[in-house]
Order: sequence, then structure tokens, then C-alpha cells
Amino acid sequence: MLVVHEVEKVYASGLRALKPTSLSIRKGEIFALLGPNGAGKTTLISIICGIVNASGGRVTVGGHDTVADYRAARALIGLVPQELTTDAFETVWGTVSFSRGLFGKSPDPAHIEKVLKSLSLWDKRNSQIRTLSGGMKRRVLIAKALSHEPQVLFLDEPTAGVDVTLRQEMWALVRDLRASGVTVILTTHYIDEAEEMADRIGVINKGEIVLVEEKTELMRKLGKKQLTLQLAQPLAALPAALANRPQLELTANGNELTYTYDGHSEQTGIAALLDEVEHAGVAFRDLQTRQSSLEDIFVNLVSDSQASRAAAATAREAA
Repeated sequence: MLVVHEVEKVYASGLRALKPTSLSIRKGEIFALLGPNGAGKTTLISIICGIVNASGGRVTVGGHDTVADYRAARALIGLVPQELTTDAFETVWGTVSFSRGLFGKSPDPAHIEKVLKSLSLWDKRNSQIRTLSGGMKRRVLIAKALSHEPQVLFLDEPTAGVDVTLRQEMWALVRDLRASGVTVILTTHYIDEAEEMADRIGVINKGEIVLVEEKTELMRKLGKKQLTLQLAQPLAALPAALANRPQLELTANGNELTYTYDGHSEQTGIAALLDEVEHAGVAFRDLQTRQSSLEDIFVNLVSDSQASRAAAATAREAA
């Protein structure tokens, strides 16, 4: 549905906001783009939506080139920006209906009603935007983006600053959209949001896409497991008999032993570890296992990419 080929952005100041980037997103999937502040998420979305001109590369949406065939491509896209930009004195119904007309769509009160009801805005349809709360204004932005029945919906930090109830309602709406065939691209700082909803995940850092992977495969390949032993008595340091295990750490101020291992390996080493703990005379009260979350994986990926760039820069300087 969406193909990004070698797209890059270099500003007149020389700032390279986006390195040559290629990405393909399938019809009807939810794709989460994760990255820290300044990573290039909004720049990439702005280029796809025609708000920012790319310095190079090509984007097609539904087969339409976003430069050569801009109107057809843009008509397929709905965008929910980060900023709350609406006409303060317009009514909810008026601003959503107007957005539909901007794309040359004929009036369809039934569709507008359906969108407003799905976002719990129906009771506010005659209210001026300025009278709404921040969360309600965010819903209006989503309604405007859906007014012309787009096939691709961009949600740029859609739940930033909104309450838990609205987040849950929006997640349900996004799933309904996917079920109807709409492709959803989501940028978020809430890792649990991506973990909950996304089919695939892309990680971007310093203007470069570090990884694109199916969520379940990403969790399988990169997710680690941890075994935590809650000790009967705190330890000041690891006993010598356990010090040769690099995966074993003394944590929680000496009250726990944490062992990190590959949960998919046939040989986890847990049985041998427990024997060694017993022979070392270390008693524990309880134990539990924990699967690494997507947040753990994200932090590790970003840290690794930064370390790799630092190493490459050092090598260039040495050369």
C-alpha cells in the first residue's frame, strides 16, 4: 500500500534529518514506528504526506507517486498530527464536514455521524472546538483525518497527553479500521501501545531505520528471559562459586539474583545454576521468570545503534 524508496532529507543548514530510507507497508496492517525524540519519525511522515519536500528518493501510496500524482496519493491519506490545530470557533460537525470537502468528496452526513459516534463525539457535534478539552480536541483531529475515508491513516503520537479511557477507545477504533482494510501507521512514545496493537514494528534512530520486523518475530528473536531468585538473606557480593557466570547479577541491593537466558534455547542452564546456588550455600525464598518486554528490546536496539555509530566515528578518526 505504501512504498518508500531511498527517501532522505537534508536541510539547507546541512542537517541530515533522514538518511536514505526504504520501507514497504502492507495493506491493512498496523505498523508502529518507534524512536526517541528527534529520531526522524515526524520528518518521514511529513515527507510521505507531502508536507515536507524530500531531498531525494520516491514515495508511492496505492501506486500513486506522491510528487507526480500528488492529489490522488494525498486523497488516500489521513493524517492525525501531534499538534492540536483546529478552528477554535467552528463546530465539531462543521470542521469535520469541511475536511471531507477539502478532498473533493461529496457531503455524506451518515459517514460523518458514524465517525463522530465511533469517537464519542456525537454529543459534542454542535459544540465549538474552543469549548472542548484537550482529549476531545484530539478526537476531533482523528475525525477530520477519517472524514474523507482514507485508505492509509497516520497517527503521529495520537495519545500524547490523553487519558487512559481515550487511549483504550482509540486502540479499539484502530483495530476496527484495520478490520475494514485501512492501513495504519502509528508513531508513539508509549511502548505498550505498539506492543498491544502493532503487526510490525520499525525502530528509527538518528534519521536511520535500525530494524523492521514482525512484532511476534522480534519478541522471539530479541526477547530474553530472566530468572529472579529472591534471597533469604542479602549478599554483599556474588560468591566465588557463582562469579564465573556472566549472565548472573546481584540485584535489588543484594536481595536478588537475576539470571538472563535465551528462553528459546534447549539448554537454558537453569538446572545447573540452581545446583551451583545450592552448593554455594545461598538460600532463596522464592523465584520467578520474566519475558523481556518490547520496551527492553527498544532500549537495547537504540543503545546498540548509538554504540555502533560511536565506534564507526572513532575508527574514522583513527584512520
